Amino acid sequence: MAVRWIMHVDMDAFYASVEQRDNPALKGMPVIVGGLVDRGVVATASYEARKFGVCSAMSMRQAHRLCPNGVFLPVRMAHYRRVSHQIRLILSRYSPFIEPLALDEAFLDISGMELHYDCITDIAKAVKTDIHRITGLVASAGIGPNKFLAKLASDLRKPDGLVWIPYGTEQAMLAPLPVSRLWGVGKVTEQALHRAGFKTIGDIAAAGPDALIPVVGNQARRIYNLSLGHDNRPLEVSRRPQSVGNEHTYEHDLTTEEEADEQLRLLANEVSWRLRQNHLMGRNVTLKVRFASFQTVTRSLTWEGLGTCAEDQLYFAAKRLYHKRGSHEPIRLLGLTVSQLQTYHVQGDLFSDDEETKAKVTEAIDKLQQRFGRKAIMKGFLWEMSHEQKK
Repeated sequence: MAVRWIMHVDMDAFYASVEQRDNPALKGMPVIVGGLVDRGVVATASYEARKFGVCSAMSMRQAHRLCPNGVFLPVRMAHYRRVSHQIRLILSRYSPFIEPLALDEAFLDISGMELHYDCITDIAKAVKTDIHRITGLVASAGIGPNKFLAKLASDLRKPDGLVWIPYGTEQAMLAPLPVSRLWGVGKVTEQALHRAGFKTIGDIAAAGPDALIPVVGNQARRIYNLSLGHDNRPLEVSRRPQSVGNEHTYEHDLTTEEEADEQLRLLANEVSWRLRQNHLMGRNVTLKVRFASFQTVTRSLTWEGLGTCAEDQLYFAAKRLYHKRGSHEPIRLLGLTVSQLQTYHVQGDLFSDDEETKAKVTEAIDKLQQRFGRKAIMKGFLWEMSHEQKK
């Protein structure tokens, strides 16, 4: 019977590490990447910044308090995607079965590959070496019998870690670890388990699933199985994104229709661009509105037929949904998401000559922006917004 081996590769402090690589003067400095406004959040913090307590998803305001001498940089998502693509090509040399989780991490099924190496950890060493040689970045890797154990292993000795969990050692490895290490156990579940006396994964394994039911309900069996190191989830090799979207939290609340309209145009432009780069189109459009009072509402509509990735259609849909928001108080956040996705394709009989011309113009603009950057050629309203922000 073939032995299953899963490897998880995770780039260390990815966005911050890319910035330090691109600018050697930042090496060894606390680099914090995220939204550079009071209401922005941290996307990634370098390990130097983490020593001050800065972590992902923390507000930028708190990050400034914890690390006032940090280097705060904006997110350069298009650049990070290009680097991620380089890494994905490297991984494809080692396995055709890859499940990407995000720009900075992925699972690989390396079953059978151990026959080509003296030790299975040599595969992970080779991957890490190739990534560093080609991109100048450091990755951590974990190998285990399943996805849960592989991902856990990659996180145990960061940065630049490499951990292998062989068959038969799962429970001994897991037993002393805190319950928060279990996949899917967040803060609320962790606190509930602690109140019930479960501090370590070993405590859960020893208690059995019935003892967990009063604490975690229908999650009891899943959590118990994980505590034993069991995880039968397959790799989702051909997984397509379920949705594509963007959202902005504003430093100053939006108070006028004109301000909101500008932001809806910007969101439509960004989401349309991302859909086109992934060769996708979608039928469902959702607008998210968070008011100054923190009340949040979402409004959606669904197109008939194939859907769209066209910027103007996304903008008009967003505007239509915006007028259904309910409240007229100042706005703190707007987000636009497209779902029910499928591969983008143009069929001549479905489009007029005008629409085909628009599609060709858009394709030409995309190629220029991919080569010279998003600001190389811009619509008038985006150019005006970018110059207003510099004043």
